[in-house]
Amino acid sequence: MEGLAYWVAFARIPSLTPARFRLLERAFGTLEEAWRAPARQWHALGLEPSVVNAILQARARLDPFQELEALHRWGATALTWHDPAYPPRLREITNPPPILFLQGDLRPQDEKAIAIVGTRQATPYGLEACQRLTRALVQEGFTIVSGLAQGIDARAHQTALEAGGRTLAVVAGGLDRLYPHQHRPLARRIAQQGAVLTEYPLGTRPEPFQFPRRNRILSGLALGVLVVEAPVESGAMSTVRWALDQGREVFAVPGPITSPASAGTNRLIQEGAKLVMEVQDILEELRIEARAVQPPLLEASAPSSTPQAPIGEEASALLSALGSETVHIDDLRRRTGLPMPVVSATLTLLEVNGLVRQVGGMHFARADTAR
Repeated sequence: MEGLAYWVAFARIPSLTPARFRLLERAFGTLEEAWRAPARQWHALGLEPSVVNAILQARARLDPFQELEALHRWGATALTWHDPAYPPRLREITNPPPILFLQGDLRPQDEKAIAIVGTRQATPYGLEACQRLTRALVQEGFTIVSGLAQGIDARAHQTALEAGGRTLAVVAGGLDRLYPHQHRPLARRIAQQGAVLTEYPLGTRPEPFQFPRRNRILSGLALGVLVVEAPVESGAMSTVRWALDQGREVFAVPGPITSPASAGTNRLIQEGAKLVMEVQDILEELRIEARAVQPPLLEASAPSSTPQAPIGEEASALLSALGSETVHIDDLRRRTGLPMPVVSATLTLLEVNGLVRQVGGMHFARADTAR
């Protein structure tokens, strides 16, 4: 795009909001003309003195073409909201980012996207639910959008990659300042099978206030937001608020009433979010016809003399602690040494997989012994 270097340079000025970008475009025609304009013309637009000073300081220290070259050396590119490759759905939100910096590529097929969000402190149940639903969504042709965080975000990205699908990671700092640091290898894989994108230029450290702002892009890219597991107060709830403001669908996976990690999703369902137990629930709400047959998330297996393979170390420990007895949940916690939220969530996971049954009064038994 002609003049892209000036967009990259103006993006270095934090006080230039989307509304101010539009003002500069209307007044000067191009950002190149805006960059070259004398300060009196900026003042004449009604820009605050602090904003004018920020532009003057940026112009004195920055070379727009060097900024663009640095971006290319990093293996990244930029899209303005005029670029044909800029996501159409994102362009429609109230405050779209004027410029997106990305590694990887955006494709037309990414318009069929679902954002998957949730807690960083995911339980075994949450991770399993996320994996099943993500895999099913990929098989239905969805691009998976998430935020590269630990827990649910990372599991959504990883599952999409393993399933051969596309995934987009929206981050809250510059592409060279990824957070958390340990997810840099994951980000490299995402860039090969989708894109890592941000509205922040290179060198921008991820600050706490930038994460809620980033979330409007997560929801803006997607047809809807699926919350897998989230406390009542969490970043995932911030994404839900943006989604509702943007007219996006909100989906939530139910969880154990004893698990704080599911308190937010359960409340969302009470408030009207679509309860999701299988991918068909999402497809019906979006009025999209299924193209693959998927097993329900909560489909229970018939008891048999040969149990299914345990799901993780916690599940194995609980199955061993149950043996052939009926055991109260408190006794299971003592026998395994696991925290009560983990015991509760893992028992739920075992129940929905048909390996364990609750037989009343918070007593549990293996499915092949419960009668």
